[in-house]
Parts: sequence; C-alpha cells; structure tokens
Amino acid sequence: MAWEAEILRSIQTLRTPLLDYVMAFFSMLGYKGLCSIALGLILLIVVKTRKTGMEVLLSIAIAFILANLIIKPIVMRPRPCDVYPFLEAVLPQPHDSSFPSGHTVNAFAAATAVFLNHKKIGVVALIIAALVAFSRMYAAMHFPTDVLAGIIIGVGTAVLVHYVISPALLKKRESKS
Repeated sequence: MAWEAEILRSIQTLRTPLLDYVMAFFSMLGYKGLCSIALGLILLIVVKTRKTGMEVLLSIAIAFILANLIIKPIVMRPRPCDVYPFLEAVLPQPHDSSFPSGHTVNAFAAATAVFLNHKKIGVVALIIAALVAFSRMYAAMHFPTDVLAGIIIGVGTAVLVHYVISPALLKKRESKS
C-alpha cells in the first residue's frame, strides 16, 4: 500500500548512526522472543511473580502459534525493503514473511501480561514494546499494518490468557487440592 511506503519513507528521514544503533538494540530485544521468554522464566522462578511469569510464557506461546505458524505462512507478505528500493534495510533480513511482525507480537504479549499483573512496571514494559515495534518500521523490516497486527495479536493473546486461560488453570489447580 502506497500510504505505508510513505510512512516508512518518512521514518527513514530520521536515520542517524546513533539512532540506527539504538533501534537495532530495541529490535534485538524482540528477536525470536528470547528476551520475553527470559523475562517470563525469571518471573516464574520468583514465587511472588510466578503467576505473571506463567501468563507471560503462555501469552508468548499462543501468540507465536497464531502469528508465526498460522498467519505468516498464509499471508506471505514480502518485507518493505524487498518491495520498495528506496527503503534501506538497517538490519539483516529475516527469511520469513512480513505480516504480522513477530518481534512486535512477542514484545506486546509479554508487556501486556506484565501490565495486567503489575501496572507500574507494566507501563515500562509497554513503552519498551512500543520501541521494539517502531524499530521494526525504522529498520524497514515491517509495514505499519504488520506492526499494528502484531500489537493486536500480542495484546489480545495476553488479555485472553489473563482473563480466561489463567483463571481456568488456577481454578482447576485449586479443585485438585
């Protein structure tokens, strides 16, 4: 879509060597969900945050299945830097399709799960997730709608886990005790 290319062209006017480095850092935070998984595991270890850790890991797992194993193979959208020669990729290109942004899905699934359980630290997590999402457009790896879909899937999955799946699991666990 032409309007998305124009947004990405505008974002590329912001590029500086320092910002390239900063955006690469935030993009790396979303790589394969590794930081989100590590966060979930750390939260799972601490008794006080165990429920949050469980919700982070469940949210990431369900979001990954939905985004990477179901939607991406169906949509098969090329990356912006492959479609528009005027968009210069800042990072090495992944080999999968562009829609939805997996980095954004992971970041928002984890951040929303944290936010739903711990508001103050959750706000920080959501800001970091937003920077991960922006970094993917900055790097010309994703169209704005790829990122928007990633946000919707990540947030939606975490909300589903927090309000439906987690209470059902806890209720089932309590009934066994």
